[in-house]
Amino acid sequence: MVFNHITDSKNYIFRLKYNEASLNVFTFLGTLLTGLFFDVGTISFIVFPSIVYYFLFPNKWIGSWIDKIIVWFFTTLVTFILVFTFFAEITFWDEFKTQFNFIAVDYLIYTHEVVKNIQQSYPLPLLIIGVSLTVFLVLFLFHKRNAFKNTFSHPVTLKQKGIVLASGLISCLFFTLFITNNHAEWSTNRYNAEISKSGIYSFFSALRNNQLVYNEFYTTINEKEAFSIVRNKLEENNTKFQSNGLSIHRKVFNTSNSEPFKKNVVIILVKSLSASFMKEFGNEKNITPFLDSLAQKSIFFNNLYATGTRTVRGMEAMSLCIPPTPGQSIIKRPENQNLFTVSNVFNSKGYNSNFFYGGDGYFDNMNAFFGGNGFTIYDRVRGIVLSDEIKTTRNNIDDSEVTFENAWGICDEDIYSKMIKVADQQYKNKIPFFNFVMTTSNHRPYTYPNNAIDIPSGTSREGAVKYTDYAIRKMFQKAKNKPWYKNTVFVIIADHCASSAGKDEIDVANYHIPAFIVNLPKEINQKVEKQCSQIDVFPTLFSIMNWSYDSNFFKKNVFSPSFEERALIGTYRKLALMKDKKVMIVSDQKKQSFYTWNKTNNSLKPLPIDKSFLKETISWYQTADYLFTNKLLE
Repeated sequence: MVFNHITDSKNYIFRLKYNEASLNVFTFLGTLLTGLFFDVGTISFIVFPSIVYYFLFPNKWIGSWIDKIIVWFFTTLVTFILVFTFFAEITFWDEFKTQFNFIAVDYLIYTHEVVKNIQQSYPLPLLIIGVSLTVFLVLFLFHKRNAFKNTFSHPVTLKQKGIVLASGLISCLFFTLFITNNHAEWSTNRYNAEISKSGIYSFFSALRNNQLVYNEFYTTINEKEAFSIVRNKLEENNTKFQSNGLSIHRKVFNTSNSEPFKKNVVIILVKSLSASFMKEFGNEKNITPFLDSLAQKSIFFNNLYATGTRTVRGMEAMSLCIPPTPGQSIIKRPENQNLFTVSNVFNSKGYNSNFFYGGDGYFDNMNAFFGGNGFTIYDRVRGIVLSDEIKTTRNNIDDSEVTFENAWGICDEDIYSKMIKVADQQYKNKIPFFNFVMTTSNHRPYTYPNNAIDIPSGTSREGAVKYTDYAIRKMFQKAKNKPWYKNTVFVIIADHCASSAGKDEIDVANYHIPAFIVNLPKEINQKVEKQCSQIDVFPTLFSIMNWSYDSNFFKKNVFSPSFEERALIGTYRKLALMKDKKVMIVSDQKKQSFYTWNKTNNSLKPLPIDKSFLKETISWYQTADYLFTNKLLE
C-alpha cells in the first residue's frame, strides 16, 4: 500500500509534465527505476518504527486489546499521512514544478499564511472529505482481506523478527549514510530528475540540509585570488578600496560635474512579476497596460534578471546588492542584523527608512531582517513580537485601513495607501524618506477587490497581474496630488518570476524580470539594453543622484563605461553566472557545468568548461559567502 501510494503520485506528476519531461525510452526507464530506488528508501524509513515494535512486542500479547489499538491507530495515521501527501505533492508540483523542497519546510513554519492560502485556493472541505474517504476505503479493504485478522493471529519466532529488524536497519543506514537526494538528479532534464525523487524523502532531505556550507559543498579557489578577481570587476575610476585584504568595502565618489541631489525614494518590490507578462516583451493579453506605458517614460531595464526564485531572494538582492549564497537566503538566516544594506546609504544622508508589508512580517523573517538593519516596520501585527535585540519601531496597519485582505495580506491598493499616508507625515516633518514596499496580491489564491478590473477575483494568475498593474496606476494617481511627488523617485521591480522551474537545471528565461526607475528628469529616461541584475539597480540610482557613499555592494552603476554585462542567478543549490548567452553553473557536490543559452527556445547546450569563466563564477559566490559567514558585511 505504501509503495503503491508513492508510485501513483510519481506517475500522476509524470503525466502532468509529459510534454516537457523526456520520454526517450532509456530516460523514461531511468526515471522509473531511480524513482523506485528512492521509494524503497522512503518505505524503509516509514515502516522502521513498526519493525521495531514488531521486534520488541511479546508474542503472548499479539492480538491483545492493547496490540489492536496500537496497530489500528498507527495504520490509520500512516495511511492518512500518505494519502494527504499524495494530494499535497500534486498541488505543490502545480505551484512550483518540483518535488517537496525547502519551500515545503518553510510552509510548516508559517502555518497561518499557508493554511489560509490553501483554504482560499482549493475546495478544502472536499479535499478533507476525499482524504478521509480514501483512508476509510483503504482500511475497509484491509479489513475485508483479513489483513488485521492475520496480523493478530500469527506469532513469529525471534529469528524471524531479527531478520526483519536487520533488513530494515541495514536499509535505513544505507540510505542515511550513502544516499543523498542529489543522487536522484541523474538526468539533464530537470523534470525527469524531479520526478525521480520521492516527495517525502525530498522533504526530509530539505529539512536536514536547509543551509549549505560553501567550502564543504562547492568548488573553491584561493580566497585571495577570489577577492582579487571580484575587486578587479568592481573597481572603476571613482572608487577607492578601504583595505588590501579580503574585503570589497570601498568609497564611491561623485566625479560628475553636477551637484548631488536628495530625492525621496520609494521602491515597490512586486510579487512574481515576470517580464513575460508585459506587452513590451510580447504578451498579447494586455494585462499590464500601465506598466507598459511606464516603460516608455522611465529608465526601463529590459534585460535584467532576478537573482533567485523566491521573495526573500529579491529582498536580499535589493537590500544587500549581493549574489545569492547557497541554501537559505540571508534574510532567513540567524545573525543577519547590522549588515551593510542600502538603508545605510540612505540613513547616512538623513533619510528615514521604512519597510511596508501587507501581511505579518514574521513571515519569512522579514521583520527581523529589516528591523535589524535600520528600517521602521509597517505590517499587520498578529501577536508575534520582535526580539528585544532588534531595535526598531513596529507599526500596525489597522483594520480601519484595510478594504481587502487574503491569506498573504492586504491588497496592493491598501499597502500603497498606507505608504502614502506615512509619506505625507514624513513630508510634514521635513524628513526625506526611503520607503520599501513589498506587495502580495500577485500570489495564489489570486484574489483582490471585486470590480477592480474586468477579470473576476480568484480566477487566474492573469487577473492577479492585471490587478497588480491597476493598483500601481492608482498609486501614481494618488501620489501625483501630493506635494512630495515631484521630489520622489519610484523604483518598480519584481522580486522574481511567477515560475522559475523548467526542464534545464537553470531556467534562464524564468529569471527575466522588468525594472523601472520612474519620475526622474525626462532627458534621463531610456531603455537599458545591457544585461544586468537586480543588484545593479541601487548603485545605478545612487550614481544618477550624484552621490558619494560607502559601499559593500557587489555591483555598480550600469551606465559606467567600465560596466561589464552579466547576471548572477541561482536556486538554493545551483549558482550561475551569465554573460550574454553563456552560462556557468556551480552546484553542490563540487560540480560545475557550462552552457550556451538559446534565447529563442530557452534551452541550454553544453560547452567545454572555460576555466577563466569558471574562476570568475566561483569568485562571486565564494566571496559573498565568505563575507557573510565571517561577519564582514557590516
